[in-house]
Amino acid sequence: MGARVSTRGGRLESTVYLGIALKGSELPTELIGRHGLADRLHLRGRWPEYRFLYRHPRPRLPVVRDGVLRLARWGNGTRRSLVLPQTGWTWKESIERGLWARSGGVFVDIPASYGLEYRGVWYAIEVGIRRLLAPDEYGRAVAYMICEPSSHYYRVMTGAERMPVFIGQTI
Repeated sequence: MGARVSTRGGRLESTVYLGIALKGSELPTELIGRHGLADRLHLRGRWPEYRFLYRHPRPRLPVVRDGVLRLARWGNGTRRSLVLPQTGWTWKESIERGLWARSGGVFVDIPASYGLEYRGVWYAIEVGIRRLLAPDEYGRAVAYMICEPSSHYYRVMTGAERMPVFIGQTI
């Protein structure tokens, strides 16, 4: 799972596969069965993990809300909502400026063991990532990764200009 390069209009552009992985032991069996997550199971060495990729046909993320682990749709890249932004990310600064104030959004934690970034780089995550969970026009929860400008180290490691807001971790 990395970046694929394609040509469009004579110039190169990349299709980026960003995501997270959660250790298999962290995901309840009931949640795996109810949401049909078998196609997301991978082995990292000998250890099972479940991968949640933005470019998956059904992009989902595990979120902890009110102490309960559940799955939420990741962003609005598939245009299922006419009122939410057509992306899977939002800038921390836009939240601080109040641009999401009327969305009804709440902050949630995304448990994660690894993150996948630009250029197919996997990196360890100690606790998780912060997300904004906003309802669409039907009241369904949609998760947006909260981003901030990349640290120098993160930019060198991944090539990305933005990075997720980590919980209790500095990269």
